[in-house]
This record gives sequence, C-alpha cells and structure tokens, in this order.
Amino acid sequence: MSPVFVITVLLWVSVAGLAFALARRAAYWREGRATVAGAYGWANLLAIPKRYFVDLHHVVARDPYIARTHVATAGGAILAMALVFVNYGLAIYSPWLDKLIFLAALAMLIGTVFVWRRRHGAKTVPARLSRGPWDQLPLLLGAFALGLALFIALPATMMSGALAVIVALLTAAGAFTMTFGAARGGPMKHALAGLLHLAFHPRQERFADSTAARRAGDAVPPTALKTPLLDAKEYGVGKPVEFRWNQLLSFDACVQCGKCEAACPAFAAGQPLNPKKLIQDLVTGMVGGTDAQYAGSPTPGIPVGKHAGAPSKPLISTLIEADTLWSCTTCRACVQECPMLIEHVDAIVDMRRNQTLVEGSVPGKGPATLANLRETGSLNGYDIGARYDWAVDLQVQVAQPGRHVDVLLIAGEGAFDMRYQRTLRALVKVLNRAGVDYAVLGGVETDTGDTARRLGDEATFQQLARTLIGTLAQYSFARIVTADPHVLHSLRNEYRALGGIYQVQHHTALLDELIASGKLSPRAAAAVAARNITYHDPCYLGRYNGETEAPRRVLKSIGIKVVEMERHGLRGRCCGGGGGAPLTDIPGKRRIPDIRIDDARASGAEIVAVGCPNCTAMLEGVVGPRPEVLDVAELVAAALE
Repeated sequence: MSPVFVITVLLWVSVAGLAFALARRAAYWREGRATVAGAYGWANLLAIPKRYFVDLHHVVARDPYIARTHVATAGGAILAMALVFVNYGLAIYSPWLDKLIFLAALAMLIGTVFVWRRRHGAKTVPARLSRGPWDQLPLLLGAFALGLALFIALPATMMSGALAVIVALLTAAGAFTMTFGAARGGPMKHALAGLLHLAFHPRQERFADSTAARRAGDAVPPTALKTPLLDAKEYGVGKPVEFRWNQLLSFDACVQCGKCEAACPAFAAGQPLNPKKLIQDLVTGMVGGTDAQYAGSPTPGIPVGKHAGAPSKPLISTLIEADTLWSCTTCRACVQECPMLIEHVDAIVDMRRNQTLVEGSVPGKGPATLANLRETGSLNGYDIGARYDWAVDLQVQVAQPGRHVDVLLIAGEGAFDMRYQRTLRALVKVLNRAGVDYAVLGGVETDTGDTARRLGDEATFQQLARTLIGTLAQYSFARIVTADPHVLHSLRNEYRALGGIYQVQHHTALLDELIASGKLSPRAAAAVAARNITYHDPCYLGRYNGETEAPRRVLKSIGIKVVEMERHGLRGRCCGGGGGAPLTDIPGKRRIPDIRIDDARASGAEIVAVGCPNCTAMLEGVVGPRPEVLDVAELVAAALE
C-alpha cells in the first residue's frame, strides 16, 4: 500500500470527520433561540482572519509563552492540513508542496512539545488549567504532526510493514482527536467552535472601534448590557435552550485555560463562583449529562459530579446553584482575560433576569432595594429631594429649564452617603475654583437603574431610565459629569438603546482637562507628595469605559508619584462593590475588598486613591490597619489649599 494512497485516504476520512463534527456540534447550537433577524450572514465568515489575528490574538499574546506555542501548533496544523488537501486532495503530488507540508508538520510538532512542557515539564503548572483530556491533547496532536512528517520525510521503500502501520496510526490518532473527538465534546471542539464564534459572536460591536461606534450613534457599545424586549416576553434565561444559538456556540469555544478563573474576584474570595466551571456547566446543559467529567478547579464549596442538566431542564439548582449567579460582581475581569472572547457576564445577567422577573428570587437585601427603586427612585428609599442637602453652603446652582450650562453634575445614589458627600464637596470646591459653568439636577434626580439591571430587574431599570431621560430632556447642557463610574456607564452606554444619547465624562477626566488647560494649578503638600500613593481602578471606569490614564495624570500633575499595584489598569482587581454584590451578600472564605487592600499593602502604599463611591465604601470597610482611602477629587482639593 503506497504512502500516497494512505495519506489520501486519511485526508478524506478526516474531511468527513470534520463535517460530522461540525454537524454534531451545530445541532446543539441550533437548539438555542434565534438571533436578531438579518444580524448574521455567511459574509461574517470572511471576517474570521482579521478577528483571529487582531482581535483575539492580542489577548493571547499577553502570555508570550503560550502565544508562541499557539502560533506554532495551530498555525502549523492549519497550514499542514491545507497543504495536504491541495497536494493530495487535488492529486497534484508536488514534491515542493511535500517539503512545505513537512515544515508545517515540524512547526506543529515543536509547538506541541512546548504545550506538553507547559503542563508536565514546568516547575509550577498553573492551577487554573484543566487536566484530564487536556493533558493528553499535546500528545495526540504531536502524534499527528510526527506521523505526517514521517509520511513525507521517509522514502517510499521504508514505508511498509509495521513502520507504515505505526506511522498511519500516529496520524490517525491525531486526526481522530481533531475531528470525531471534537464531535464528542473533546478539547478540539474549541478550535471548530472558536473560529465560528469569531464570525457569529453575540457582540459584533466588539470588533469595531468603540469610539467611532458611539459617534455613529450605535445603541449598544461593547460593554453595555443588551436591552431585551420585555413586550416580547424576553425575561432572561431559565433553560439552556433559552440562550441564543450563538451564545451556545460561544460556550463551546471555551479552551478551559482558566484565565477567567484566575481573574475572578469572587473565586479568589472563596465564593461559589468559578467562571470557567460555569461555562462548562452551560455546555453540559446544552448537550445533556452531568458535570462528572469536568477536570478543572471546582466551584468553591460545590463538589463536582453532583449536578446534571439537559437542554430543556431548568438551569438553577439542577445544574447551577443560584448563589453562583449572585456571587458575580459583574466586573468583567473574566471577559477581559478570556482569549476566546466569551461573554460570561452577559450569560450571568441573562440567568439573573429569569430568577428576578420569572421566579421572583433575589437573595439578601435585593428585594427590598428593588422595591425602594420602584416606589421612590432611590436605592434606600430616601427622599430624593434631599439628595443635594450637602451642598447648601457651596453656592451650587440647580439646573433650570431654558438656562444652558456647560456641565450638568449628576451625583448618583451615593450622594445620600456622608462619606461620598466629602468627595462631592471636594469636587464642587474644585469646580468653583476653576470657574466651571455647572449645575446639579437637585431634587428631580432619580436613580439611573444600574443596580436594578445588574440584579436582573430589567423592567425596573427601563422604568427608571425612561424617567431620568425624560427629566434630562427638560434641561440644556453640553455634557454630564459624574464622580460615579456606574452612573457614567449607564448614562453614556446603556441609555443609548432607549434614546438617551449624552456626552458623559468622569470627574477625573474633567479635572485632567482643567489642569491641562491651566484653569487649575494644584500642588500637593510636601507631606502628601512624600507618601506612597497607589491608584485603584474602578471596574466600571477602567474595564467598562477604558479610562485608566486621566486619574493617573491628575495625580502626577499635582506632584504625586503613583506606585502601581500588581493588578492595575484594565486588569485591576475588583473592590467587590459592583453588580449588586453587597446587597446579595453571598458568603465566601474572605471578603473581596480585603484582598484588594492586601494588593495595596503589597505595593507599599500609604494612601489608596480612588475614583468611585462604591470602591471608597468597600475599601474603607476593611477592618484593621490599612492605607488611607481618598478620592482623586479630595487630593486635588487639598492640593489647591
């Protein structure tokens, strides 16, 4: 039997296996709900190369070791299989193409050696990696590469008898893993699903320039939760089949690298959430079965093998515990780190919506808070007319219909909190000093609905949003400024879907602008400048809105040297205050803010500068000796005195 015949047969069997794998996995994805009509078409497939090499691979490149091995392994495999198809599938039989096939197979083989070394030869194997079939995968891919290289390199006279059988078996074992193994849910399904996921991603806006998209009036920026149609009874997800089909596809794309797990603040705190396990549970629910085959780190406090699911069975309690959903702070650290661009937070909020709107099941103080929002427009049921009582002695103007101002200052819900009032008073003093033309909404300001939306109460969010949009329509202003990133995100990004399109600026960005223009010349006192000061990035300012540099420029401009924590910028660690987590209050082994203060202590910081009232409250709530917590506005105000 000639080598040409053997490799040709293996080629066409592999093609058949690939088609079978695609059909098998697609049958699972098609169980999901339809997407928006006309949003996806076959033309999306043409975008895969750009999205792979630009949008995806820059995330993989954060880990240079695995990036290089991925280029060698995946690139070598794709190139080798494409060349085999051309040379043998089209019966060209070119010796030059054989040489290229050999080089591609050799690159793949080298890549698999380094992948194996990552899992078996390294001094410290990352605990986040799934084991089991994933440990075997480098050997099987290496077998394919070795077998293919030997097919090409060995003379035809040697390819007979036992050697020919061994070489054929090596190649076949790897080919089976990549085709029929993927169909059965093996590790290589991620490659098949991953490429299609790039084409049919649930958030196509992730692949466009977000600034240009906002200027074009795009209603759904990349980090905004999508607005369900409540009139069409879109009340979240209670069963796997209630996810949209391309969400199910995205779950299949998971490579179980565990980067989301390592970044998750709830997992670090020992709360019952592991984002990697959650995605794998959703895959289990999609295909049916139990989670007994899961080979990664378990969800804290929840043993593996005790849960099962099916496409049309309820997710909560049978497959996923409710506390898993409510542990999430919606910080998007998992999404930021995911090399497959999976949207974990979207899935969690979808399931929360079902728990809230259908089941009426929200833990902790959540139900009382939602009731307060519906009845009073305030999280804690306060009289909204008293929101700006803290400013009575500061000559703060209240906005009036017909009078235009440059800046409309919106304080947010935190304005009822005495600690946040210190920040707001400092900010107002700075604005007065700079001569900014500003006004506040006063007693007509209502909650933006951010917390309601994160707790799954979409109906209350939309009610509050439309109320505030109606209020804002009565006033004339150039831009909105707020010291609360959650308010900023709602007004800048999520109100767009409901018709509220505004220019919204964080107070640190405005301070940066005033200092750069010379309207402010603050200089920190020597005693402050001499202290180690670190800056904590709020998730809803950094990851959600990409603003990491303005606060640092402000601090540096007043003479402060910023000492960075290990996790900062877009990869900063959450304070634990987002997503309604303080209200649901799911217990863990530690508190998330305690972990963040440990980061600050490790940096040697004596002061933690912040830019969010939630972060201030969470970090100041840490018991025991800790760095002082001050808002950037407080430091600027002190530097002007």
